[in-house]
Amino acid sequence: MTDPDDHARIAQQFIEAIPHARALGMRVDQIGAGRAVISMPWADHLVGDPRTGVIHGGVVSALMDTCCGAAVMAHPTTPRSTATIDLRIDYMRAATPGQRITARAECYHMTRSVAFLRAVALDDDQDNPVATATGAFTAER
Repeated sequence: MTDPDDHARIAQQFIEAIPHARALGMRVDQIGAGRAVISMPWADHLVGDPRTGVIHGGVVSALMDTCCGAAVMAHPTTPRSTATIDLRIDYMRAATPGQRITARAECYHMTRSVAFLRAVALDDDQDNPVATATGAFTAER
């Protein structure tokens, strides 16, 4: 079993290895035991509609996908790599302009080669999700 410091190190390396994650300013906030919390700041260049200041949906999608991948990598079965097989995202509302967006993902089931995940994206209104997701990811050992 990998210790929490190893999970954090691995997750940060995972983020740093993905160019879009670096470009979006993603930060690993928590990691371990098949769960991950990754956040990113609001930034003007990520806005999809300049009239409203709302972050583009693709940015939220990238955050959730990356967070799910990190949760797979933090699973106690210690996969060596992962890739998205399927990710369904339901957008509930626009993220509030100017607020940090946080994704939380959990790997709720793991087979020999596939991980199943649930995720949520939130801004400061923690009771009102920006988006939810379910997905399946490879888990190469």
